[in-house]
Amino acid sequence: MTSAEIQPPYHPIIFVRGYAGTDAIVESTTATPYMGFNQGAVKLRQRWTGAVVRYVFESPLLRLMKEYGYLDAYRDGAEPVAGGTARLPARSVFVYRYYDEVADGGERGEIEAYASGLGETILRVRDLVCGDDQAARDAFAVHLVAHSMGGLICRTLLQNHQVSTAETRDLVDKVFTYGTPHNGIDVAVLGNVPGNFTLNNADNFNRKRMAQYLDLPAESSRVDTLNDRFDPGRFFCLVGTDDRDYAAGAGWIRRLVGPMSDGLVRIANAVVRDTPRAFVHRSHSGQFGMVNSEEGYQNLVRFLFGNCRVDGVLKVASLSLPGKVQRALDAGRQVRASYHFEVVVRTRGATWDLHRRTVGEQSAIFRTWEDLFPTTDAPVRHPYLFSVFLSEACRVKARRPSLGFSVDLGVPVPEYEIDGEPWLDDHHDGGYLYRDKLNLEVTMHDGWSLRYGFDSKSPNRVTRSAGKPVGQMGDTVVFEIPIRQATRPGMEAQVELRVALG
Repeated sequence: MTSAEIQPPYHPIIFVRGYAGTDAIVESTTATPYMGFNQGAVKLRQRWTGAVVRYVFESPLLRLMKEYGYLDAYRDGAEPVAGGTARLPARSVFVYRYYDEVADGGERGEIEAYASGLGETILRVRDLVCGDDQAARDAFAVHLVAHSMGGLICRTLLQNHQVSTAETRDLVDKVFTYGTPHNGIDVAVLGNVPGNFTLNNADNFNRKRMAQYLDLPAESSRVDTLNDRFDPGRFFCLVGTDDRDYAAGAGWIRRLVGPMSDGLVRIANAVVRDTPRAFVHRSHSGQFGMVNSEEGYQNLVRFLFGNCRVDGVLKVASLSLPGKVQRALDAGRQVRASYHFEVVVRTRGATWDLHRRTVGEQSAIFRTWEDLFPTTDAPVRHPYLFSVFLSEACRVKARRPSLGFSVDLGVPVPEYEIDGEPWLDDHHDGGYLYRDKLNLEVTMHDGWSLRYGFDSKSPNRVTRSAGKPVGQMGDTVVFEIPIRQATRPGMEAQVELRVALG
């Protein structure tokens, strides 16, 4: 082979599965070739004609093969042996089968051992793809795609230098995690999974134990940081928000974990600080799980192969109060309110959501008045709306040179309190301080260009130029789009869009 066959960003992909809680699950897992990444789902969807049809999602593995030319690594019932004459294409998919030894009668290993084995797998994949071609070895890298605990194995490889080498860590280009408990697992009554709950290594989700294998300070109260051991911009977290469809443990697990979760991992524990992330209304696993979803797949390929990243931040200038509430505040009475911010992101031409956070699904962004307008020196907690990766290769329709997406933004009217009592006069639940859909088109050819339009004025169209960027952060350019709803109550704000080449 030649090094020209390695064409970034289409590097080999290594799938890393999640935790198997029982020996029976270990057996069923190791008895399958792809450990769940080949499972799809069939759902019902109503079309514009009114007819209800079946929508078939064929699994991330099959879609990578059909749409991006990837092949699995198996040949004649096994993966080729490194050092032989066989060479595999760079667009190959490997499965890190760390539970095989357990199924063969061995003991469960500690997560450090699994991370060390992942490093060995990366080197073996390099040998299988590159052989002794030095130019190819210099160009080689891998993408790690992990579900649940698999993401913690990846982090241990990257963060714990006692169990990995600089050589293996430097070969990791990007990491994508589905539903990984990056800050552990919390359950009702018990709180964080106890450290003495060691049956089948369940203590892997205890924060003190996590601090050990992630090489973080022992006193860490949170363990959701890469600790400067890996570029957070190359690490993506997919967060599930559907707890009701998680069926494991006959439904008892989701009851113990509670809402604002994917049924196993709470939303607040499913992200790594400072990394891009997307929220999807999917459960931790199963037929309604995020791995078996179009939403999960679309975020995966856009992150791995995309060439443009857009981050959205809402900078709130003012939130006006209802007239009676404002008069009560002016009279010196104590007024309190907290705010939810809903956001749904869709790409042009698609019928699925790339990112979704709503009040009804218990996943909206939450901010107090003090978060938005602090009276002390505390920093403003601007609502971080989304991270979206766009790709010319992933476009649903390729007839336009621009990359198009929309942002459905809503801020429901809060439940106000006056002097500690709910204020219900003139309050009708379901009202919005602000609600509109912002349509956007990014063009990267011949310099940056951003155009936009609001559904309230030009439905599904972009009609205005965002003008020149208002700032620059390294390779990232910053645009600002003003939004305003002049009703009382209402909102004035700016959507700050940070656009960068991926």
